[in-house]
Amino acid sequence: MTDIRFYHLTKTALESALPQMLEKVLERGQQAVILSSDERALGELDQNLWSYRPDSFLPHGTKRDGSIDEHPVWLTTDQDDIAKRDVAFIVHGAHPGSLESDKTSLCAILFDGNNPTVVQDSRVLWKELKAANHELTYWQQTDRGSWEKKA
Repeated sequence: MTDIRFYHLTKTALESALPQMLEKVLERGQQAVILSSDERALGELDQNLWSYRPDSFLPHGTKRDGSIDEHPVWLTTDQDDIAKRDVAFIVHGAHPGSLESDKTSLCAILFDGNNPTVVQDSRVLWKELKAANHELTYWQQTDRGSWEKKA
């Protein structure tokens, strides 16, 4: 069963938190998919991953760069791509779907805790996934930007 975690961003923006998480995934030799509900925001995230830190490089691609098999980190709006990766990051209000893949071991849903609408939408998604009998955990950023498991 896929480990589903909600990450409540309160101190850092997605553009800062996500690259750090991706680095850890790649260090473990895993592959990741980033699922977004917004093509424009996904493009901005793509650009950010090229330049988020001058001394770092996160290999990644989108559909305009080739196929998912060619890139260890894949950015997409296609929900079906989740089943093809070890780790799925769900951003910009996207819905992870059924999460029935044997390949996907972790699904991380990142949401902006400073936006009341996004927080409410995340609560609705939590309830939906809980009702589908998924085991969920909730992580919130501390004042120092690290993660603390709350539920």
